[in-house]
Amino acid sequence: MFAYPYPVGANWEETAVADANVRIPAEARDRLAEVAAAEGLSSRAYLARLASTLLTPAERAERAERARAVLREWSGYDPTEEEAAQADAELDRRLARALVR
Repeated sequence: MFAYPYPVGANWEETAVADANVRIPAEARDRLAEVAAAEGLSSRAYLARLASTLLTPAERAERAERARAVLREWSGYDPTEEEAAQADAELDRRLARALVR
């Protein structure tokens, strides 16, 4: 739909082709409306802009593979799946410890 960064002055209301109703808790609706209003957007426009910036699982996997290829070419580092899993676990452990502090 839209590429990031967002086109300056884009009229998000006019770009919508179809509407959809999404049921969310009132607190979430109110928060989205507040955030959207603070940015000068309607909730609809804010959600359209947000959706245009999110990656699908396939897009995330593709981006991760490209990053691994660049890392391999730049440094020669090419971890096995087991080594990558161990590194992920270590990072998760360190992040959890840092967040507790």
